[in-house]
Amino acid sequence: MKTAPTQSATPAQEGDWTEVIQPQTQLLDLGLANVWRYRDLVVLFVRRDFVSNYKQTILGPLWLFIQPLLTTITFYIVFGRVANLSTNGIPQFIFYLAGNTVWGYFSQSLTAVATVFTTNAAMLSKVYFPRLALPLSIVISNLVRFSIQFGLFLLVWVFYLFTSSAIHPSWVALLTPLLVMLMGMLSLGLGMIFTALTTKYRDLAMLLTFGVQLALYATPVIYPLSTVPAKYHWLILANPMSAIVETFRVGFLGPGTFNWLYLGYSTLATLVVLLAGTVIFNKVEKSFTDTV
Repeated sequence: MKTAPTQSATPAQEGDWTEVIQPQTQLLDLGLANVWRYRDLVVLFVRRDFVSNYKQTILGPLWLFIQPLLTTITFYIVFGRVANLSTNGIPQFIFYLAGNTVWGYFSQSLTAVATVFTTNAAMLSKVYFPRLALPLSIVISNLVRFSIQFGLFLLVWVFYLFTSSAIHPSWVALLTPLLVMLMGMLSLGLGMIFTALTTKYRDLAMLLTFGVQLALYATPVIYPLSTVPAKYHWLILANPMSAIVETFRVGFLGPGTFNWLYLGYSTLATLVVLLAGTVIFNKVEKSFTDTV
């Protein structure tokens, strides 16, 4: 009795694969083209961030308005009324709200990106997708939050614009998109550095949370730059966020310090931080599952 010949399995040729996953080899390559292919996943991550933040809360998205308002009221009472810090003649409430609106976007993005590897370790070790999609989704989701809170700021700003003679907006307000972009890039760069390091040194996550709280007082959020003694100006301006906050205030409120040199330094520092973050992130993402 003759039997039909069996077909032996042959290994697939390289050209038969529809998708080839290879580790990134260029340290300066963010792989944005690959992220764009997974843009639907990025949108899904952004939506997930909103759902997870406000799930099982009574007030839900109303916290987007409550948080900056409560923080501003606290600053108004403690620093405005009790400490009686100068605000260059600007009404204290809108002065603190402007600083909180800007600082909130930066600080929330930074702290969330800084722990993205450790908080998503289980998913990252099982499923392939561009690792940059996670930190980018955090920056984008916080940008949506910033847009909502910026709308709240504009409502309060319009009220003071018609009720107070101390508000003098200027053309500098047109730089707001640039300022937002710088904040996003700076938080992304710093966050990628910390998230790469926290895979080995978990203490850095707690150190960063404490450091962000301290950095608030090293940034002209609760005081104008003009009230800082001249000999300490360089120390405050060494923080790239200082010129960003001051420029935002000058644009919408009027009194303050705006200097192209200061803003240029913030831009250069942001690009350097983003470059360093890219190098460290690309170096660590290949092997972080072994240490996380």
